Amino acid sequence: MTSKNLYVLGGIATAGTAILLVLGAGALGIIGDGGRADMMYLAPIGIVVLGALVFRFRPRGMALSDGAAAVATLVVGLIAIIAGLHDDFDGARDVVMISAMYAAMFAASGWLFWRSTSLAR
Repeated sequence: MTSKNLYVLGGIATAGTAILLVLGAGALGIIGDGGRADMMYLAPIGIVVLGALVFRFRPRGMALSDGAAAVATLVVGLIAIIAGLHDDFDGARDVVMISAMYAAMFAASGWLFWRSTSLAR
């Protein structure tokens, strides 16, 4: 794989994760019944967009942005659990598992960007 291919895959993975997160939080609802609490999941997407603009879409900066989005996704899930926004124990488990899944997706796309920088040398 070339560094360009890994960069493109990282971009596709980031965009796909953001789209799935918007659809999952907006249409299905991650926290409770899909109310206003799910709007917190827009923060990781904002972090990626802001990071992409600040770092001017450079691979290393995109990797850092995706890493920050992964951490932010976990923090949103943790806030939801601590605040008691979930319905019951099963709801709490769902919030944890879904947040971890989206965080892993952001982390994987960040890894692709990071890997593209190491091959470019």
